[in-house]
Amino acid sequence: MYQCLTATRTGCRREFPRRLLHRLAALTISTLAVAFPQTPDTNAFSAESATRPNVVLIMADDMGYECIQANGSLDYKTPNIDALAAAGLRFEHCYAQPICTPSRVKLMTGKSNKRNYVRFGTLDRKQTTFAHLLKHAGYKTCIAGKWQLGNEVDAPQHFGFDQALLWQHTRGRNDKQKHDTRYPNPRLELNGKPLDYNDGEFSSDLFVDFLGDFIETNREEPFFVYYPMALVHCPFSPTPDSDDWNPRDHGSRNYKGTPKYFADMVAYVDKTIGKLDARLKQLGVRDNTLLMFVGDNGTDTPIVTNTTFGKVAGAKGQMIDAGNHVPCVISWPGVIREGRVVKDIIDFSDFLPTICEATGAEIPADLTIDGQSFLPQLKGETGSPRDSIYMWYSRNGGVKEARAFARNQRYKLYESGKFFDISNDRDEQKPLSDDSLSDEQRQVKAVLKARLDRFDKIVPVNAR
Repeated sequence: MYQCLTATRTGCRREFPRRLLHRLAALTISTLAVAFPQTPDTNAFSAESATRPNVVLIMADDMGYECIQANGSLDYKTPNIDALAAAGLRFEHCYAQPICTPSRVKLMTGKSNKRNYVRFGTLDRKQTTFAHLLKHAGYKTCIAGKWQLGNEVDAPQHFGFDQALLWQHTRGRNDKQKHDTRYPNPRLELNGKPLDYNDGEFSSDLFVDFLGDFIETNREEPFFVYYPMALVHCPFSPTPDSDDWNPRDHGSRNYKGTPKYFADMVAYVDKTIGKLDARLKQLGVRDNTLLMFVGDNGTDTPIVTNTTFGKVAGAKGQMIDAGNHVPCVISWPGVIREGRVVKDIIDFSDFLPTICEATGAEIPADLTIDGQSFLPQLKGETGSPRDSIYMWYSRNGGVKEARAFARNQRYKLYESGKFFDISNDRDEQKPLSDDSLSDEQRQVKAVLKARLDRFDKIVPVNAR
C-alpha cells in the first residue's frame, strides 16, 4: 500500500513488490525498541476504538498567520485551507515558538521548552509524545515530512510512530554536491532506510501519497497522522506548478533560494492539504476525522506580505508577534459548527491535551504537561479559556540566551519588565511605562506577571 517508495538508480518504481515492502516495515517495527516512558504498561484499545475520531495534524514550516486568505492575506491563494475554515473554525490567536525545533518539541510533548528543550535538532529521548499516548490508546500512528528531532535510526518509532517517511532523519539537508535535498528529487528515509528519488518527484507529493496509503490500510481502525511539512521553508524554489519547474533539478545550492517562489510554495501547501482532505473523503473516513492545520513559527525574514491589516514582514526566530503568531484551522464534520472564528488564545502545548481528550487517550497522572485542552471550544462550548500563555525560548537550549514572556490577545509582558500593547505596536517599538497605564492595563499586567512567576520556579532542563 505504500507506493512509490523504493530507491533505484532510475528513481521510483511503482511495481516495487509490496510484499517486500511490508516485510521491511514489519522487520523495522519488530526490531526497533519503542520506548514509552512514564506510561502504564497496559493497552487501552477496546472495541469502542472504532467509534473514536481519527486525527490528522498538519503543520506547515515557516508559514505565519498572515499567509492564508482567511486570515487576511492579499498576496497568496489558499482556497482549500479557507474551505476548511469555512466548514470548521479558525483560531485568531494561536502561538508557536519562534523556530522549528522548539515548536515541534512543545507541540509533541505538551510542555514548555523550559522543561524539556535540550538543543536544536533534538527531541530528548526520555520524552513522551502525543504519538505514544495515542498508540497506547489503540491508534495506528504515522508521520511523514520533516523530522529534525534526532538522527537515531529508530527515532520515529522510539517516539511512538508505527510508520515514517521523513526528510532530515539520519541524513543532513545537503547532498555531496551541496544541493538542498528536501524538494525536487528528494533524499528521504522510510523507517530509517534511505530512499533517493531521481525521476522528477517532489517531496510533498510523496509525503501525502504515503499518508494517504497509510490511511487506506488502516481505515478500519482509529489512526493518528502527523504531517510536519517541508514547505514553505527556504530555499524558496519552484514547485511542480511553477512555470519554470525543472524535473531534473536536485535542489537549490543557495540556502535562501529565490523569494519570488514563496507564493508558489504557499499555493502548493494549500494544494497538498486539499489532496489529503480529498483522500480522506474518498476513503469514507472524513466525517470521523479531526483535521488540524497550523504553522510551526513565523514566516522567514525575506518575505513581506500584504494583508487587510497592513504589511507583515516575516520575523522567524524573533520574539515579536510576527515570529510566533501562526495560522490555526480545524475541521471536524458534525462536531465543529461551520464558519466559527475563535478569539481564545492557545499555544502549542495545548494540542496534546486537546487531541487526547478528543480521542479518549489517557494522559498519565505522573506526566507533567503545561497545555490545557481546547476541545470545549471546538464543540462550541465556553470551556476554560486561558487568560494568557507563556513562552520560554532559546534556540540552542542555552539558559543565558533564553528569553521569556507572557501574553494575552493584546498585551505582552517580558521577564525584563517591558510591557507592550501588541494591537497598536506589533513590532514592539514602544514599551508602555507604568505611569501611563490605565487601571485595566495594570490588571492585565498583574495577570501576566503572575503567569511569569509560576514558570519562574521551573529550572530549565539544561541548568539541572
